Amino acid sequence: MTFARLTISALRWPVRAIAPLLATLIAAGACGRDQAAQASTPEPKIVEASDTSLVLVTHPERFPLVVVALRAVADNLGGTCTVSPDVNRVVPVNALGGGRVVELKASLGDRVQQGQTLVTISSPDLSNALGDHLKAAADEALAHKQLDRARLLFEHGGIAKKDLEVAEAAEGKAAVDLRTTAERVRMLGGDSAHPTPLIDLKAPIAGTIIEQSVTPTAGVKSPDNAPNLFTIADLSHVWVLCDLHENDLPRVRMGEVARIRLDAYPDRVLGGRVSNISQVLDSNTRTARVRIEIDNSGGFMRPGMFAVAEFESGNRENRPVLPTTTIMQLHDADWVFVKVGPASFRRVRVQGGREIAPGLQEILQGVSRGQEVVRDALQFVQASEQQ
Repeated sequence: MTFARLTISALRWPVRAIAPLLATLIAAGACGRDQAAQASTPEPKIVEASDTSLVLVTHPERFPLVVVALRAVADNLGGTCTVSPDVNRVVPVNALGGGRVVELKASLGDRVQQGQTLVTISSPDLSNALGDHLKAAADEALAHKQLDRARLLFEHGGIAKKDLEVAEAAEGKAAVDLRTTAERVRMLGGDSAHPTPLIDLKAPIAGTIIEQSVTPTAGVKSPDNAPNLFTIADLSHVWVLCDLHENDLPRVRMGEVARIRLDAYPDRVLGGRVSNISQVLDSNTRTARVRIEIDNSGGFMRPGMFAVAEFESGNRENRPVLPTTTIMQLHDADWVFVKVGPASFRRVRVQGGREIAPGLQEILQGVSRGQEVVRDALQFVQASEQQ
């Protein structure tokens, strides 16, 4: 071989001449092995991953489509709210006289009618008032008899006119005392025609007892230094109080319609009107209180319930709208199926807004005008899974 001949011939060469030649031969051999290894290794291929959001169907004509349209929709302002009684329909119930509870006939949460007895109290104050009234009645009867006698004597010249006038004044004073004591008995809850020391405290209005500060056999003090025994609220009409951020206040107007959704009944939408916008701003939260008046004749709105209010501002924008049947909820997100080919549809995530009409929902993000979307998303998913 040439390599052998070179090696043999090189034996006659000096060592300094052979070394460079050997280095060149070794490098050439290594280079040749690298090229052979590269030639034997196959080139890598790029494989595209399948699109999981793309759905292919064999019979696309089975799935009706709707076209995304635009509609002028008012801006929505949201606020966290609580249900509160209408203060104009809240009445405190107190006993004007002190005493002790004999019988408790109503309690917290009960619905009561006007004139219904709530509690019976044995009252020393009423006993004293009845005693004063009986004394005044006796004094008035005596003064009336003295007046009749004075008139008879005056007619026959038995007394002077001044004596008659004295008798008339005494009878007038006695009548005033009688009326005063009778009114005091009435104010304390008694009846001067049926004297008894028991006070039947009655409901001044029909409604629900929302506060109670009295218990059986408890002592009752005068209202000057004691809380209300009961508080009754007419809950057929309530307030919804919302805290609205200061930046949104210019977009809310008096008399505008607000939609209320209770946390307890999220699928039920209630309508009310803005009746007051507070002129005072909370310095800590930078919010102002907005009051919404709402009818509660159904009785399912209870004080203290949490709610969310939506206010319609005067500004309107054109936004995409779709039937609610086109939207499918999956993994806490909303999805629609948009047609992208003759038999292909793409699952697209959207951000749904509020329901602006029965069965029609605004779409805040995800689709645009003119796109075709499957009308019944649930049916489409079920059919595609069976293929």
